[in-house]
Amino acid sequence: MAVAWDDGVDDVLAGDLTAALGYRTPAGGVVVQAVAPIGLRDRAAGTVGFTTSLGFSKKLERIARDARVALAFHAREHGFSERPEYVLVQGRARVIAEPTQAERDEVRTQAARYLGPAAEGWFWDRWLREYYAVRVPVRIDVERIVVWPDLACAGVPRVLGAPAADAPPAPHKPPKGGTGPRVDPAKTAKRLRATRHVLLGYAGGGDGFPMLVPVTIAGTGDAGLELSSQAPLPPGGRRAGIVGHSYRPKLIGLETRQHTGWLEVGDDGARWAPHTQTGYKAPPNKTLLLLLNGALAKRGVRQARKAAP
Repeated sequence: MAVAWDDGVDDVLAGDLTAALGYRTPAGGVVVQAVAPIGLRDRAAGTVGFTTSLGFSKKLERIARDARVALAFHAREHGFSERPEYVLVQGRARVIAEPTQAERDEVRTQAARYLGPAAEGWFWDRWLREYYAVRVPVRIDVERIVVWPDLACAGVPRVLGAPAADAPPAPHKPPKGGTGPRVDPAKTAKRLRATRHVLLGYAGGGDGFPMLVPVTIAGTGDAGLELSSQAPLPPGGRRAGIVGHSYRPKLIGLETRQHTGWLEVGDDGARWAPHTQTGYKAPPNKTLLLLLNGALAKRGVRQARKAAP
C-alpha cells in the first residue's frame, strides 16, 4: 500500500533544491551523497524521486543489488519551501534506465525550474550529449517517512507508513583492516567544517533502511572525529558514511566531501574514523560548470562501457 503524506511534507518534497541520498554497501555500510530531487514525486502512487546519470555506474550497481535507500530533505536554502521540518524518506529504489518520452519531458521540465534552462546550440548539444542523454529518473517506492519538527532533528519524530524499529541496529563486526582512521582526521574535519551541511548515514534497525541525520564535528584526535547529534545515534560500532556539502542557487557553484568510515558510539560519546574520501568543488560559473559536467559525464559513460561484460 502506498504511503500517504500530508501537505506540509509535500511542500518540503516539492521545494528542496537538493537532498542527501543514502544507499547501502555490500558490507552493510551506507554511502551518502547529495542529489537533485527536482520535485519528482507522486502522492497517489506513493513515490519520490531524484535524477542521476547512467555514467555513475557504481552507485547504480549498488542500488540494483540492494534497493533499500533513503532521501533526507535537510536544507531549505535556494529552494521553494520555507517549512521547518527535516524529512527522511525510506523506500526501495527503481532506476528507470529507459524512460519514456513523457518521463524524459518531465525531468527536463522540472530540471529547468530548479536548475535553470538547459544549454543548447551546436557546441553544447555535442558536449553535453552524454550528460543529458543518460540522465535518468530514479523512483523510490516509499515505505516510511520520518519527520522531525526541525532541521536539527531535535525532538520526537513522527512516522508515516511502516512503523520504525523498536530497538537500535546491532553492532557490526569490525573490518579486517581495523576500525581506526585511514584518512587524516584533522584534514577531514577541516574540509567537512568548511561545508554548510554535514550528514551521517548508517543502516537502521529492523528492515535495514539507511538512516541519515545531521551531525556536528565537536572535536578531532588521532582516533577520529568526535561527533554530536540531536538525533540519538545507535550504540556500538558500525560502518557509516558522511557527506559534507554546500551549494548555491540552481547548484551553480557547489562543494561536496564524501567519506566512508567507522562509527563508534559509547558512554563517552560518538567517534567516527574516516576510511575513504572523495569530493569536488564546482565553480560558481554556469559555463565552467557545464564544461565540467560534460567532461565528467563523458568519462563516466566511457568507464561504464569498459566495465560492461
